[in-house]
Amino acid sequence: MKAVHISKNTALLTAGMLLLAALASAENYPAKPVRIVTGGAGTFHDVVTRQLGQRLTERWSQPVVVENQPAAALTVGTGIAARATPDGYTLVMSDRSALTVAPHLFKSVPYDPVRDLAPITLAALAPTMLASHPSIPATTLPELLAYMKNQQREVQFATAGPGTNNHIAMELLKLATGLNLVAVHYKGGGASVVALVSGEVKLGFAAVPGVLPHVKAGRVKAYVVTGKRRFVGTPDLPTAAESGLPGFELEFWVGMLAPSRTPAALVSKLNRDIGEALQTPAMQSALLAQGAEPAPGTPAQFGAFITSESAKMKKLIEQTGMRAD
Repeated sequence: MKAVHISKNTALLTAGMLLLAALASAENYPAKPVRIVTGGAGTFHDVVTRQLGQRLTERWSQPVVVENQPAAALTVGTGIAARATPDGYTLVMSDRSALTVAPHLFKSVPYDPVRDLAPITLAALAPTMLASHPSIPATTLPELLAYMKNQQREVQFATAGPGTNNHIAMELLKLATGLNLVAVHYKGGGASVVALVSGEVKLGFAAVPGVLPHVKAGRVKAYVVTGKRRFVGTPDLPTAAESGLPGFELEFWVGMLAPSRTPAALVSKLNRDIGEALQTPAMQSALLAQGAEPAPGTPAQFGAFITSESAKMKKLIEQTGMRAD
């Protein structure tokens, strides 16, 4: 059989034609509805995705369909996106838990965050609040820490599930203070806030969007926010660092990703369109109402952020002995 030799010029021509085809495909995108997989209905992920989807629908003149996956750690939805055709028509709005905690906490997850997903952009950041049932006799963080220290038994904390943001926050508090804290896992952030409101579990960290209405109504007491600075919606509420826990910072974040092997030109277009949509005044107002702010960046920046966060979460899990059960 005669060997087939491909000249260097032919290879370059083929590569150039493929590049032009990818660029043309990106320019014509989207030509049909786009599906964005995210967390459960009513969650922070869901609200951000729907607000963003509304603006992308207007921009693209194509429907953006939000698909909710009721999984506390969003591993199911992230796995769906990882296995999808890499053509830009299935995306995922994922988070710290699914991308940087679950791979270290669970024996297996249905994707590899680095191998199977292409980062598009970090989308939004929101602080977490340390809150309690009003029956807790403390009004400041130092008073609350003293109260917990004086308890004769372990102190229970409500979480949205293993590896979720408020579980991570509790483990960080445990590490920073040496207190005997035990997680009580619920199926989602909404259920953990209900536990706080009812007093079933009297302490917990909660994402600002879910707990702020209860704080304003007096059904829950808030002590600090865990962001780098005070939240504009609660300017009188100090940060954890201001209240005696220097370096205690943890923000809830969500970001958009596509299946790996999605053409770079298409990832670039998605990054540009999503970034511009996130920074419109209407989107900024919608995020602020959720206790959040837009945080767009480049795909490379988001990829580096995920890598950095993953290393931090792996170390935290090893230090605290976190378990999934």
